[in-house]
Amino acid sequence: MYILDFFKDVLLSSISILNGASGWLIISFIIAGLLHNLISPEKFQKSLGNKKISSLLKSTVSGMLLPICSCGVIPIGISMYYSGAYLGPVLAFMTSTPIINPIAVVLSLGLLGPDITIIYVISGFVVPIIVGLLGNYLGKNELCINQQEDEEIAIELEEEELSFKEKVIEGLKWSFSELALTISKYVVIGMLVAGFITTVFPSSIIQKYLGNPGVLSLGSIAVLACIMYVCAVGHIPFIAALVASGASPGIAITFLIAGAATNLPELISMYKVIGKRTVAIYSITLTTCSLVIGYITNFLLMGKATNINISYKQESISIANTIMLNIPDSVKYICSFIIFIFFIKAIMPSLRKVVKNEA
Repeated sequence: MYILDFFKDVLLSSISILNGASGWLIISFIIAGLLHNLISPEKFQKSLGNKKISSLLKSTVSGMLLPICSCGVIPIGISMYYSGAYLGPVLAFMTSTPIINPIAVVLSLGLLGPDITIIYVISGFVVPIIVGLLGNYLGKNELCINQQEDEEIAIELEEEELSFKEKVIEGLKWSFSELALTISKYVVIGMLVAGFITTVFPSSIIQKYLGNPGVLSLGSIAVLACIMYVCAVGHIPFIAALVASGASPGIAITFLIAGAATNLPELISMYKVIGKRTVAIYSITLTTCSLVIGYITNFLLMGKATNINISYKQESISIANTIMLNIPDSVKYICSFIIFIFFIKAIMPSLRKVVKNEA
């Protein structure tokens, strides 16, 4: 009976996590589809298909302006990669987008105070640049995708001279067939693993490490943050509550960086689509940066009183709610169902092969 209850909790936790990300995934599939055909591979190659610092800056800044979670950014990042962007700019974009955005900054300012927010904003800009630089420097075969096939497709599209409407339709067809099937397969598997971890390591287990700014505390949070799924915005009130109850300020920064930018669904998708070296570069760099910045934050702010004006806090929450896109629960359920259908469709060939071999 206990085992059945455990599996039930894992399933419910996985569904809850999927509901939180599914709406953004569908939105990201739409954006990825538009990018695929409306922006030609030649433009991507010219803008992001290189190792220039300017390309990393473009990707980082554009990512900072999108309020999308770390799962939702996967389709857009993969679409950029397939369209000709180098690994560095892709990783910079996939790092900056979930770490920081205008809504997160407003909430952080109101809930965590100006000191932590300043470090948060600087980190949200610097860390993606570091990840991108290492991606460009350490990336080998995965530095850029073979464009031969894409160039042939692009030539065919040019010969057909598709209209704007036809480009949009073709791009969405690609996104909701090839891309959606690939991403959904790994995202759902990642959600199940994340649900298992959340069930085994509930928030009470995490909280017991938060009061001490030592190695074990920051190290544990960095590792747990990398495998947990947290929303790009929704985790800020949780962190604010922990800081208010006595957790070190470095904990807040470490979790804001590692928690928002990494999770198992994203890492699994990245591993399967781009490669294991990419996952190593991405996760190790983010974890290390989050730890270093956490220590620096503790050194600068430990013991310093953080007085937050209550009325300003409420004003910040009000502003954030005004500019935040709130997806209704009914829409989330529909989006989760769509993602699950993509998942079933993606694994059906493998299931048929297994059944045929057993027969």
